Amino acid sequence: MKIGGEISGFNVSSRGLSIQRKKMNLIAENIANADTVEAANGKPYKRQFLQVVNKSNGFANQLNVEGANMKLNVTNKNHITTAEAFPGNSETNAASNINYNVKEDTKQGDVVFMPNHPNADENGYVELSNVNVVTEMVEMISASRSYEANLTAFNTSKQMAKDALEI
Repeated sequence: MKIGGEISGFNVSSRGLSIQRKKMNLIAENIANADTVEAANGKPYKRQFLQVVNKSNGFANQLNVEGANMKLNVTNKNHITTAEAFPGNSETNAASNINYNVKEDTKQGDVVFMPNHPNADENGYVELSNVNVVTEMVEMISASRSYEANLTAFNTSKQMAKDALEI
């Protein structure tokens, strides 16, 4: 979501807010299904997590700053191969270079002996969900703190833009 126009702080913070919100929703889903022995696919519920990946890899791409209208100064042509202008009103800004995917944890859950359970195998063992509630709560606290940090950064950018208009 692009909301700030030329102010990149808004875009970076809003992207961070949406990623942390998605992460907290997945964690809440994991905690809610921690005791689910049989999910919709007939197997135990598997923990889901968010994999966040930066799309750009190159050193020159890491130097791109939204809104800057200048060229890279290089001392030697071999240092940085592309010395093109930084993107201005481009959709390829720092906030949109982040991609996230929901992944499923393939680790097997605990196997317990419960011969009377309807999902028990021929030996009487049942595989439980691989969700550890303590780990999920730690992840939830971390995501919550990251969300708060992004919100503080967003509010600071908003205050700076407001103060700049008052000059």
